[in-house]
Amino acid sequence: MELPIIMEAPSYNRRKESIITELLSDSPVVAITGARQVGKTTLALQIARKRQKEALYLDLESPRDLSKLQEPELFFEQNADKLVVLDEIQHLPELFPILRSVVDRDRRNGRFLVLGSASPTLIRKTSESLAGRIAYEELFPFSFHEVGGQTELSRLWFRGGFPKAFLSKNDKSGLRWLGDFLFTFVERDLSVLGLNTDYDKLRTFMLLIAQQQGTHINQETIGRSLGVSRSTISRYLHYLEHAYILRLLRPWAINVKKRVVKAPKVYVRDSGFFHSLLDIESMDQLQQNIAVGGSWEGFVVEQTMAVLPGNCKLYFYRTHHGAEADMVIVRKGVPVACADAKRSLSPKLEKGFLNVIEDTNTEVNYMIIPVDEDYPVHKKVQVSGLEKWLNYVQSLN
Repeated sequence: MELPIIMEAPSYNRRKESIITELLSDSPVVAITGARQVGKTTLALQIARKRQKEALYLDLESPRDLSKLQEPELFFEQNADKLVVLDEIQHLPELFPILRSVVDRDRRNGRFLVLGSASPTLIRKTSESLAGRIAYEELFPFSFHEVGGQTELSRLWFRGGFPKAFLSKNDKSGLRWLGDFLFTFVERDLSVLGLNTDYDKLRTFMLLIAQQQGTHINQETIGRSLGVSRSTISRYLHYLEHAYILRLLRPWAINVKKRVVKAPKVYVRDSGFFHSLLDIESMDQLQQNIAVGGSWEGFVVEQTMAVLPGNCKLYFYRTHHGAEADMVIVRKGVPVACADAKRSLSPKLEKGFLNVIEDTNTEVNYMIIPVDEDYPVHKKVQVSGLEKWLNYVQSLN
């Protein structure tokens, strides 16, 4: 059975390829998670073709492929010598107990590569059925280093990292694809994952989130705007976070002597999707829009998360007395770096940021701007472009 050819496959090397290949050598089942259309299938097929053992691919949205799994245990046993790639696994969660049984009879590593457009939290049976047998790795949209760094910064920031949007022939085509993406996501994915909602209502919710990018969302206020309860807004946030559409960035609050903000900050994860929601049609329009600061902040947060080592966590920090930083990197329970995303090319060092440095006692601190520059503004604060910051983050591994 030949692996399918993905005609629109990008020519970019994905940094997660080597990580997932290594995981396959250490675990019977490896799951690639991430948003729909983020490139999971393309990456999985690239990995499968490079492996010495034969591989087969099943799309669990395809009736033809589903028909092959009428007797799944028998099918897997007959293909025990192959790497089996199972795409869109969230559509068939009842497979997980079967995979556990198959793996327990033959625990060789690298047997299954499963792809899912939802986190293990939403596909609950993964953690319950395959505990100790499965390794997870999230695939992000295209990242800064993957697309060529500073030379492609403007395109990546404006169009975002979904391959079909980033690789579109122009900005207009990319934004049109992103607009269609939301409708498809609501119609095809959310109901499968357990959230049944009206498309127009969810789009309005997403628009309200975009308009408050990087702020502490008042769920009651949004609920009144939509005519729904606070519990419904909480459900929206939960499902959209675990479907990789929104990011809830939690506060760092280890200092019990400080009155810190405890509510998370909310971001539309993909910058192109963010611009599509706000009907911003070009980079020129973005630069003149009040949303440009939130756009840059959300973009930098997401690029940071894309390269953040597994031994680190990302938070924000804010006290009721004015100390504030967009990002605090914590490694093994200790803050190691603070950063602010500054859209201005000549950013002003604010007292609140210095207060964060004093509270967290971090020696490495950045203000990150959209151009490739590097200079100090304080003995503990460096202004830099995105590349230097991301290189530092990766070095924390």
